[in-house]
Amino acid sequence: MPNYLSCNKIPYAEKYMLSIQHEFGNNTVLDASYVGNQAHHLLVLREANPGNPALCLYLSNPANLAAGQTPCGPFNESNVFLTASGQTIDGTRGPLGANFGSDTAETTIGNSSYNSLQVTLRHSSGPLQLLAAYTWSKSLDQSSNLGEEVNPTNPSLSRALSAFDITQNFVVSYSYRIPLERLVNKKNRWTQGWELSGIARFSSGLPVTLINFGDNSLLGAEPNGINNFGVDLPDVAPGALDLNRNPRNGLQYFNASLFSDNAPGTPGNASRRYFHGPGMANFDMALLKNLRLTEAKSLQFRLEGFNVFNHAQFFGPQAVDGNIGSGTFGQVVSAMAPRLVQLGAKFNF
Repeated sequence: MPNYLSCNKIPYAEKYMLSIQHEFGNNTVLDASYVGNQAHHLLVLREANPGNPALCLYLSNPANLAAGQTPCGPFNESNVFLTASGQTIDGTRGPLGANFGSDTAETTIGNSSYNSLQVTLRHSSGPLQLLAAYTWSKSLDQSSNLGEEVNPTNPSLSRALSAFDITQNFVVSYSYRIPLERLVNKKNRWTQGWELSGIARFSSGLPVTLINFGDNSLLGAEPNGINNFGVDLPDVAPGALDLNRNPRNGLQYFNASLFSDNAPGTPGNASRRYFHGPGMANFDMALLKNLRLTEAKSLQFRLEGFNVFNHAQFFGPQAVDGNIGSGTFGQVVSAMAPRLVQLGAKFNF
């Protein structure tokens, strides 16, 4: 049995980057970089007093128990069992024993890795300011937050995509001074100072987190308010996930029929996160009018639109229900806000 009470260590990270820049003319710069890091001794939650699945499976057979005994099973690892041979077994938990029940400990055994290609293009000429950025990356860890407990007997089984992993992310921001005075052939305070700006984002979705609140693993790692999910995962059968690329059709996002409760005594063969939810294609824009009042004072009027094309966005960590015990397992259950338009003014002095 591992030593769950060993002293914690100070977390540390190793970061590395290689970057190449090239200038095209006087106004455009391209930057391509490899960016990566590794983190070690990260703080995670781990069951310090897990059940013994093999022993619990033995005690789940009525033939091995005295008459009238309740067989061992999910969430009763702390029960006292009397075997058919007359032996008393004070629960299946160890090393602390049944009196302590489920006991989660904070321990610095976690690790993570991040690797990415990052490309940026900056362009500035006359009325146009443009910045485009593309990232292709992958982030892995054993636990993305303290709500995710690691497997107590083999923490490496919990290593999966990070909850915040986004494979591809492309963002363009821009600002353009509208030459209205040229269009109307009149130059005054009303035709000058117009500007169009915005941000457009296209990205992959966040990973779908698979959840199983059961205890078929017989490890007894119970959710307790800090550890929100336990350690059990579903079993998954071979087959196509059939990810739904158009969630607006109301169909399941992934093939939920491939998944089932984990077999007794096993933690589940599915990874906590191994495929992504719906992505994003969003446009935010603003029309600005700058009005100079004096040399040191100016007034800016803003018409701002968020998700200006009112495109349904099913992006988010909880957008797809990954809880196998839920009636909506495999379905898209939430969406981001629809189009929002607002007016604003800013006084500069």
